[in-house]
Amino acid sequence: MEQRVSLITLGVADLGRARAFYEALGWRTGAEPGADVVFFQAGGMVLALWDRAELAQDSGVSDGGGWGGVGLAHNVGSPAAVDAVIEEARAAGAVIAREGAETFWGGYSGAFTDLDGHPWEVAHNPHWTLREDGSIAL
Repeated sequence: MEQRVSLITLGVADLGRARAFYEALGWRTGAEPGADVVFFQAGGMVLALWDRAELAQDSGVSDGGGWGGVGLAHNVGSPAAVDAVIEEARAAGAVIAREGAETFWGGYSGAFTDLDGHPWEVAHNPHWTLREDGSIAL
């Protein structure tokens, strides 16, 4: 298996509401209104939104309703960009879990949860290279 991730699917309670949230963040999809799954191109990978119960069934897991132990991250080029994304998330209805601040590892980050509780870290890591296309290099 190659060392890469191609697709992340988030199980959501209300697909229309989740789609509207990500679109309020500025994300764009080609999915038709009323589609069963909504796909967003995210750099070199894809983020999908799908009904939580259907995702659990398709994945062969029992959904206890709790946090699944997965965190997502969005890296940006500066501390000011972290703060700007946190404000965009706030305006879209996210819960801000952590305002932007300096970190123990020498960067700057904040965090929010989307409408279904999926956690996103927004980070500026001066130790990594952020390429023009938004991809990162260690």
